[in-house]
Amino acid sequence: MNQNNIAAKREQEKRIVSLMIRTYCRGHHGTRQGLCPECQTLQEYALLRADRCPFIETKTFCSNCRVHCYKPAMREKIRAVMRYSGPRMLFSHPVLVVRHGIESIREKKHLERENNEA
Repeated sequence: MNQNNIAAKREQEKRIVSLMIRTYCRGHHGTRQGLCPECQTLQEYALLRADRCPFIETKTFCSNCRVHCYKPAMREKIRAVMRYSGPRMLFSHPVLVVRHGIESIREKKHLERENNEA
């Protein structure tokens, strides 16, 4: 994968996590424009993690990564965001949700093959 593709993948991941955090903040904190301070902190943290991810070239999603780089408290927050926002994105961003489902199935099959070969 070349540098342009890696950068595009990194930007897409950042865009998706930002969408999910915005959906969560709107639903839980009633924000209409921008983010509340708590969600803003989480977004800044998530974007920093995405910028520094050494596995961006090969990984599909953070949940499938072997190394969890989020601090435990932030990991729980982002999990709550994902649980809330994921199903709701089906209506606002259906293509992203379908793509996520397909990539999750592929990753699961890939991991099963790796485990069977080992």
